[in-house]
Amino acid sequence: MRFEESLIAQLFTDDIMRESVIYQRILREGLQQGLQQGRSESLQQEARSLVMRLILRRFGTIESELEAQIEQLSLSQLEELAEALLDFTALTDLTNWLDSIEEES
Repeated sequence: MRFEESLIAQLFTDDIMRESVIYQRILREGLQQGLQQGRSESLQQEARSLVMRLILRRFGTIESELEAQIEQLSLSQLEELAEALLDFTALTDLTNWLDSIEEES
């Protein structure tokens, strides 16, 4: 059902709305979604941090453009890059890998 917000405000006080089972369910669902999104973002940030540490250890500093490309990678792409880094022997390997990911998108 859809009603104007002003009508709902007239019919129900904030206290009554907060106590309703529907309100509580919506609140729980929102909290769960927020927690899941936070976990996902945290995992992605941790993966990005690990990949950058590995790259810096193997190749030293890298160009800001390469770092910006890495910042845009998804969690699964970061995981793939972490594995691929084991086979890289030169910075050009990283550049080529990032270029191939960009072409796929």
